[in-house]
Amino acid sequence: MTFLKLRPVAECEFDAVSLGEVMLRLDPGEGRIRTARSFTVWEGGGEYNVSRALSRTFGLRTSVATSLVDNEVGRLVESLILSGGVDTSLILWRPFDGIGRAARNALNFTERGFGIRGAIGVSDRGHSAASLLAPAEIDWNHLFGTRGVRWFHVGGVFAGLSDSALETTLAAATAARANGTAVSVDLNFRPSLWSGADGAQRSREVFTRLAEVADVLVGGATDFVVRLGVSAKATDDGQSIPVSELAAEVLDKFPQLSLVAATQRVVHSASVNDWSVVARTRGGGALASTRYDNLNIMDRVGGGDGFLAGLVYGLLDGRSASESLEIGAAHGALAMTTPGDNSMASLREVLTLVDGGSAHVSR
Repeated sequence: MTFLKLRPVAECEFDAVSLGEVMLRLDPGEGRIRTARSFTVWEGGGEYNVSRALSRTFGLRTSVATSLVDNEVGRLVESLILSGGVDTSLILWRPFDGIGRAARNALNFTERGFGIRGAIGVSDRGHSAASLLAPAEIDWNHLFGTRGVRWFHVGGVFAGLSDSALETTLAAATAARANGTAVSVDLNFRPSLWSGADGAQRSREVFTRLAEVADVLVGGATDFVVRLGVSAKATDDGQSIPVSELAAEVLDKFPQLSLVAATQRVVHSASVNDWSVVARTRGGGALASTRYDNLNIMDRVGGGDGFLAGLVYGLLDGRSASESLEIGAAHGALAMTTPGDNSMASLREVLTLVDGGSAHVSR
C-alpha cells in the first residue's frame, strides 16, 4: 500500500485517535421514545465509534479526545468508553455547576425503526462540554509529536457543533499532518446541525475546510456536489454523474487527498437496505466493494462509522486500498445487524464475510 505513507507502529503510542463528542445514547429497544418506560444506555458518537471499533473489533490501540462534565452522567460515559477498550487520557473534564448551566453532557435518544417506520434520533446536546472545546485545551503537538499517533479521525458532526469545535478540529488535524499522522474526515452531514438561516452556506464553508486537512475523505454524492461544489454538470443531488467520477473530481480539487470514498445505501425499508461502498485513490481507478443487497438491518446507526473503522484497519495493516474497502464494507454491514451505535462484530466474523462466508450457525 504505497499511496498513503504511515508512521511505524514502534514510534507511536496509539494506532488511532478520534476527536469528537461522546454522547449517552438512550435506546427504547423495540419500542418508541414517546412510549418508553425504560431505556438501555450505550455510548456513541460519529467520530468516537471509529476508535471503539478499531479497539474492540480490530484489536488496535486507540484513544478519544473529547470533553465531559464531571458528574455521575459523565462518569457513566467514561465507564462505557473504558469498557470499549478506548483510552481516556485525552478526556478534558469540566466541573459540574449543579444544573448544567456552564456545560452539560450530551444525550441522544434513538429508536431503531422497523419496516415502513424509519429510525428516529432526538439529540439533546446544546452547550455540551465537547462543543466548548478550544484548540489550546489539548497539546496536539505533544500528542502527535511526542506520544505518537498513526491515524487521526475527525468528522463533520463534531466540527458542526460550534465555531470553537471547528477550530479545534482544524488545529488538531493540522498538527497531526505536520507530525506525519494520517488524517481521515467523515463529512457525515446531519441536518439538525445546520438548520439555521445560514446553515447551507455554513456547511459548505465547514466541509470545504475539513476536506483541505484530510488525507482520506468519506462522504456522499450530495456532500461532494452541494457542499464541496465539485461538479457544475451534476444535478443538485449528484445523481447524474456516477459517484466514483465525483470522487475523482474531489481528488482533483483537493490535491493533498490520497483516497475518497462514499458509502451507498438504497433504503427499501427501515429493516432492509442495499449497502456498498465506492472509492478512488490518487493515481488509481475506481474501486467498488461487494454489494450487500437486501441486507437485514437491526440498527442502522453506526454503519458508516463501521465502514470507516474497517477501512482504517486495513490500511494500517498494510493491505491494499481494494482489500481495505472490502473489510470496511463488511464491517459496516455487520455493525448494522446488532443494536447500539457500536460494532459487536469480531475480526474473525468480518474476515469470514469478506471471504464469502454465510450466516450458517457456527458451532
